[in-house]
Amino acid sequence: MKLLAIDTSNRPLSVAVLDDTNILATTTTTVGRNSSVTLLPLIEQSLKQAGIAPNDLDRIVVAAGPGSYTGLRIGVTTAKTLAFTLDKTLVGISSLAALAGNIVAEGQLVAPLFDARRDNLFAGLYRIENHQPVSVLPDQHVSVTDWAQQLVAYQEPITFVGQAVDQYAAPLSAVLKTNFVRGLPQFDLPQAAVLGLMGRTAAPVEQLHAFVPNYLRLTQAESEWLAKHPKEDHAPYVEKI
Repeated sequence: MKLLAIDTSNRPLSVAVLDDTNILATTTTTVGRNSSVTLLPLIEQSLKQAGIAPNDLDRIVVAAGPGSYTGLRIGVTTAKTLAFTLDKTLVGISSLAALAGNIVAEGQLVAPLFDARRDNLFAGLYRIENHQPVSVLPDQHVSVTDWAQQLVAYQEPITFVGQAVDQYAAPLSAVLKTNFVRGLPQFDLPQAAVLGLMGRTAAPVEQLHAFVPNYLRLTQAESEWLAKHPKEDHAPYVEKI
């Protein structure tokens, strides 16, 4: 199976091309934040390096969130467009799960973190089983305090990964004590190659056009609207791309 993997869910941009478990080309960059300009050229470059034409692909795999609203929309829209125009299957993988997949120690608990601002996190808890991250606590938008209290119940070492870890290390380690384990910095960046390996065996999206990112929280516009209209019905503004 030949597949293209895309992760634009946060500041790093990562693209990979795989043939089954063979990684043919992969690039991850943290320079610049304009994925709308850099993503398509990077995809073209990666396919060329891998010696694969777009029509030769069997599957598109995309990081489906949580993360940056803009980044998620760019990545998911690009993936959906490619899957539709090339008539390929599409797979969405949790952005947090993909980051947790950087850790390969069997049985290890892993807590990937993204900064959600104002002392809030996008976070999940995973255990590595058969080289794959398996969800223990669901991905969530949560305060640092609440997240620490959820984790302390496990009473075992938890490896934290993500560029937000150092920012929130103090309050987390104050609660978890020696069970707070800082992952190596090289594991903080999402790797589309890991995403592709996970997406290779995952179930594809059944309804392509209905697939949307997993934002996990309201946009600022939605929050402000709800504050002013607490009694009115409300459909998500970001349901469709």
